[in-house]
Amino acid sequence: MPTVWKPSVTVAAVVERDGRFLLVEEHTADGVRINQPAGHLDPGESLLDAAARETLEETACRFTPTHLLGVYFWRAADDVTYARFAFTGEASAPEPGRALDDGIVRALWLTPAELRVRADEHRSPLVMRCIDDYLRGRRFPLDAIYTHPSVTT
Repeated sequence: MPTVWKPSVTVAAVVERDGRFLLVEEHTADGVRINQPAGHLDPGESLLDAAARETLEETACRFTPTHLLGVYFWRAADDVTYARFAFTGEASAPEPGRALDDGIVRALWLTPAELRVRADEHRSPLVMRCIDDYLRGRRFPLDAIYTHPSVTT
């Protein structure tokens, strides 16, 4: 019987404020890397809920998605294929005293130029691609995504 291919579904939040983007530095097997607030879709949650949860856990900021930025596929060196659903939106100020997820060093705000010069620190090539698509004005309505109630109940 052939092996069933199952991409790993992830979400990411692209938040821009005054020309800077919300990012995180996180510990990985390859050292500290830069990424958007991002992570895996958990059982029983919608993509929008996952993006809000991951952003809160990694930055202590509440994220409200406003648009789908895009859907991105990438195969990592360990042969895992990721399907990333990236969203744009608004983020609150960090909640005082809220601990960040294990492995997150800190949240930071970088300009696209600052992020480009640190390309060797990016978690994946999707980090800059999402920023570039945002800067190009790419946006899709959130109602392009439908979650059947059976997923979240």
